[in-house]
Amino acid sequence: MTQEKWGQLRQQLLKTVGQNNYKTWIEPLEFSDLKDGVATFHVPTNFIGNYVSQNFADLILYELNSTGASVQRVSFRVPANATAIPAKPVFKSAKAKPQTSESGLTAAPLDARFTFDSFVVGKPNELAHAAARRAAEGGPVTFNPLFLYGGVGLGKTHLMHAIAWELRARHPELNVLYLSAEQFMYRFVQALRERKMMDFKELFRSVDVLMVDDVQFIAGKDSTQEEFFHTFNALVDQNKQIIISADRAPGEIKDLEDRVKSRLQCGLVVDLHPTDYELRLGILQTKVENYRTMYPELNISDGVLEFLAHRISTNVRVLEGALTRLYAFASLVGREITMELTQDCLADVLRASERKISVEEIQRKVSDHYNIRLSDMIGPKRVRTYARPRQVAMYLCKQLTSRSLPEIGRRFGGRDHTTVMHGVKRIEELKQQDGQIAEDIELLRRALEA
Repeated sequence: MTQEKWGQLRQQLLKTVGQNNYKTWIEPLEFSDLKDGVATFHVPTNFIGNYVSQNFADLILYELNSTGASVQRVSFRVPANATAIPAKPVFKSAKAKPQTSESGLTAAPLDARFTFDSFVVGKPNELAHAAARRAAEGGPVTFNPLFLYGGVGLGKTHLMHAIAWELRARHPELNVLYLSAEQFMYRFVQALRERKMMDFKELFRSVDVLMVDDVQFIAGKDSTQEEFFHTFNALVDQNKQIIISADRAPGEIKDLEDRVKSRLQCGLVVDLHPTDYELRLGILQTKVENYRTMYPELNISDGVLEFLAHRISTNVRVLEGALTRLYAFASLVGREITMELTQDCLADVLRASERKISVEEIQRKVSDHYNIRLSDMIGPKRVRTYARPRQVAMYLCKQLTSRSLPEIGRRFGGRDHTTVMHGVKRIEELKQQDGQIAEDIELLRRALEA
């Protein structure tokens, strides 16, 4: 592998990832060396290295091997003699304006893949998607702030980027500022150090739309929270739109000041629920459509997508990354994507995604959900108050554990396996007839698989 070859590969990557992604993430990479199957690249900051590693490493690995090089993995590191600096300087002088693109967007770069068109909507995220669409219209402010929260890989950042892209298309005259909470904190500290707080205040209080990702990172940082609170108030007073994301609800963010929590809760707070099977399958099917243009020679066997949607249930990023790796691997070895190849290629991912759920855990969750004592649920009483939750718990044990029916029966007060069979069958029937039972089952399943 030579610098000349890397230069040629960069042109191929430009065609694949597009101008925006190439400029932001690929162009800063400098090929260092290839040793023991590891291709090392120098990056200007750890942030860029981490992002490229998560989002483009498999693609770079594929392109490297397509040249005949023997590369097992790629590594990104900041050179020992480099000074880590932000990708875009914030202030150039006391009178400097924030750096703004032709569209009015500034600060953190947007990912061209994260648009509303590429966002797969399902029951767990439909409210968040609808709220994001409304905010992206750029009309009169309906709810302020819009607060999106959910676990890792559920689509918060995707929706944030989609809103920014939509605003860029609809209202190029608006000054839309999108950045992470860490970047907000960095800029605040930099402004204090360089005595440019007036520039900082002017930057953040003159925007039309302020978008802050992962706001939980300012928790415990008292001075940053203070400035964020005042910025928030100033923008709300001007009727400017604020859009926030976090990994949990405002009231659940530890070490966040009460007044900040109160402010964040005063708008629309929307939860992105853990994905269900149908949504995960839809996401995979959408990605396969995109991959057909990149890998037209590859076929994927029936059942593979369903298998992945079932087995990788907690994190969409892991799910998408698994499919990316699968296509890259199949292309390199020139084989069809079969179930056997999937299990070989993704053995580590599938092992890591295996969540062992115990009968005892299911019993506790179901008891709490129905507000009954565990001893009553597994005890001899047959009144419906206890019998129905007992049957729900048996059904979930059958679905989510590898325990046999006799084993499950023994954990429920020494009941016979035929009792368990009857309970499971009854819940399967009720799921079709009773919407409340179906909802209870889904809520409990999500809680147990989370």
